[in-house]
Amino acid sequence: MTSLAISTTREPGRAAIARISGGVLLALTLLVAQAVGAHARGAPESFADLAQKVSPAVVNITTATTVATIGSPHGDTPVVPEGSPFEDFFRDFMERNGPGDAPSRPRRSSALGSGFVISEDGFIVTNNHVIEKADEITIEFYSGEELPAEVIGTDPNTDLALLKVETDEPLPFVSWGNSDESRVGDWVMAMGNPLGQGFSVSAGIVSARGRALSGSYDDFIQTDAAINRGNSGGPLFNMNGDVIGVNTAILSPNGGSIGIGFAMSSRVAQNVIAQLEQYGETRRGWLGVRIQDVTDDVAEAMGLEEARGALVTDVPEGPAAEAGVLSGDVILSFDGVDVEDTRGLVRQVGNSEIGKSVRMMVYRDGKTETLLVTLGRRETAEGAVPAIAEAPDAEPQDAEILGLTITAVTDELAAEMDLGSDASGLLVKEVDEMSEAYEKGLRAGDIITQAGQIEVASIQDMEDRLQEARDAGRRSILLLVRRAGEPRFVALNVEQ
Repeated sequence: MTSLAISTTREPGRAAIARISGGVLLALTLLVAQAVGAHARGAPESFADLAQKVSPAVVNITTATTVATIGSPHGDTPVVPEGSPFEDFFRDFMERNGPGDAPSRPRRSSALGSGFVISEDGFIVTNNHVIEKADEITIEFYSGEELPAEVIGTDPNTDLALLKVETDEPLPFVSWGNSDESRVGDWVMAMGNPLGQGFSVSAGIVSARGRALSGSYDDFIQTDAAINRGNSGGPLFNMNGDVIGVNTAILSPNGGSIGIGFAMSSRVAQNVIAQLEQYGETRRGWLGVRIQDVTDDVAEAMGLEEARGALVTDVPEGPAAEAGVLSGDVILSFDGVDVEDTRGLVRQVGNSEIGKSVRMMVYRDGKTETLLVTLGRRETAEGAVPAIAEAPDAEPQDAEILGLTITAVTDELAAEMDLGSDASGLLVKEVDEMSEAYEKGLRAGDIITQAGQIEVASIQDMEDRLQEARDAGRRSILLLVRRAGEPRFVALNVEQ
């Protein structure tokens, strides 16, 4: 603006005025644009319009369950919370003071939760733990109307459930949004039935994305919008009124909201709910491998340029084995998508269609290779037993290598250690507590089955692999270690 003022003193007449007007107009336009942009990114003036828009599709859920209690000739048995330290006390007291054959008498237990309607014909989403083991489920709508609901399907892995009510009138419903488009710091609104208060609204921001709590398929949105008991199963809305999450859990020392709540992302929930609606169950893709993340030292030991991908630790009978996947392969891409870590691969495989043929790029022996794998179904393969190679002959001797005291597994040692008749490899007898091996979790009783991604069955095998790693200029060697049958890779420095 200073340069504009200077120019006006030098250019008299209508041309100067026109130039001044154009400059002022441009400056005002820029200021207005900046103000509009700032308003779009700022806090909303009110959540009232959004709450009014979506409230008719949010529901309260009440469940009733029959629970057996201990009968007593002295009257009703005290009711204490399940798992309470007083539970055993009252049970023992009644058994001592009442007749031993007193009949059990059922009682009704109720619970509260939340949900939301996703179609005009009555499909309702909630959490599995809200309706689990319920005998009766009642849906209360914003209008006050109540309808009974039936369970269409549940998925304990993601704690999601799909219900259905029958109604002659089309129901108001809400649509799924794209949780991947939500950014940390975006405003969100939660609705539900906290502590039985019914149709309560709270607002906050997206605190974090991609949180994992305990499940293989977890993809939680963390929010500071108040979520309490009874909010479970309710929707988390973006500012467009689309559902980007299903409120599921809170992190709290006292059971109340402290601003750390979690909602299962719509990216996961939408796919699960679609399967429950179509099949009444989930049908997840299954690759058939055990995997672990690639750490920096593992990447260096394998000659990988960067620490990413999923390292295959075991290949039981299944789709991956049929496609030629080997233990020690690193899966770098799956169906055209780069694999960053194990969680990403598990989610992508689980969301893939059963029977689909997928191209998968793996890193093996210093180069990449593309394999074609036809996915199976995880739900029918949960009990798959990993294939175990036949044990080769081994010589009984001890050696101290890399802070480990190891010995070859013999038939006698396998029987003595209850390792199984087909166990093979090198048994870790002791671990130096000052060694890198101890720091990385190796313990007595572990079995080393591979070194440098080659099977080892004797002390000489191990020494040969170590020398090969040193000759190749490697600082680390990759060991495949089994504990109670579970495999994992550990990289140890060969310069010890």
